[in-house]
Amino acid sequence: MASHLEYGGNTSCIEVTAGDRTLVLDAGTGLRSLGKSLRARGVCDVTLLLTHTHIDHINGFPFFEPCYCPDFSMRVMAGHCQGAHCIQSVMEKPMDSCLFPVPLQKLRASLVFEDFRPGATLDLGDGITVRTAPLNHPGGGTGYRIDYEGRSFCYVTDTEHDPDRMDTNVLGLIQGADLVAYDSSYTDEEFAGRRGWGHSTWREGLRLARAAGVGRLCLFHHDPDHDDARMKAIEAEAQQEWSHCFAAREGLQVDMMAQRDLGSAAGQKDDPKADPSKGAPSKGTGVAA
Repeated sequence: MASHLEYGGNTSCIEVTAGDRTLVLDAGTGLRSLGKSLRARGVCDVTLLLTHTHIDHINGFPFFEPCYCPDFSMRVMAGHCQGAHCIQSVMEKPMDSCLFPVPLQKLRASLVFEDFRPGATLDLGDGITVRTAPLNHPGGGTGYRIDYEGRSFCYVTDTEHDPDRMDTNVLGLIQGADLVAYDSSYTDEEFAGRRGWGHSTWREGLRLARAAGVGRLCLFHHDPDHDDARMKAIEAEAQQEWSHCFAAREGLQVDMMAQRDLGSAAGQKDDPKADPSKGAPSKGTGVAA
């Protein structure tokens, strides 16, 4: 019996629109359906920001329809690759002939690959600034803060916290942000037996969000063993502790510009049943899971 219908079962992929620009955070299995949505909406230029390249965060890339279209352009950026392992060479591997019939070099879209060091600030033009920070994950990882027209969205996933102290890299990145999506894979009880796996808890997300003066917190990167019933219970428990948090759902859309004057407590549960094929709002700042 299907048990992941309400919160979804795809791996990490978020669309962010800022004005007429489209950014994509991670290339998990959700990228496949996003690609169809982008084509339907006529989006032909995207910046893809990768937290890291473990398989669950890139396995949607070979199935991303726009990459097979000559009228499409994409800038692929990552901060965790070092030395000979540049992001382009890493992305070539899952499209090796032993694994996939189409090599990266045969994609018809215009692709540009760029590496940077975590901690760098990226000026993407059109008033979009992206701050980055290193995350605590096996093999390295990068957290992102997107600032546009006075609004800020942070994407902090696949990071393991230290129970004895807050992560200063994360605190600095999310300080005063309007919305933060945070790695909330585990409960505290589950985390105790999974140290070293590179993930965090929803309670740590709440602690960080409150300490940093965050407006709202999105519980993200659900453990695949947490079915809909379990996720409802986790979300309810988290909201009892802090009403400004909610759990990510597939197709969730948040129009951040529309809430400019509503304060941090407003609208923490934007329509969880939003149609993912419609994407995020085309103007202002929007986030779609």
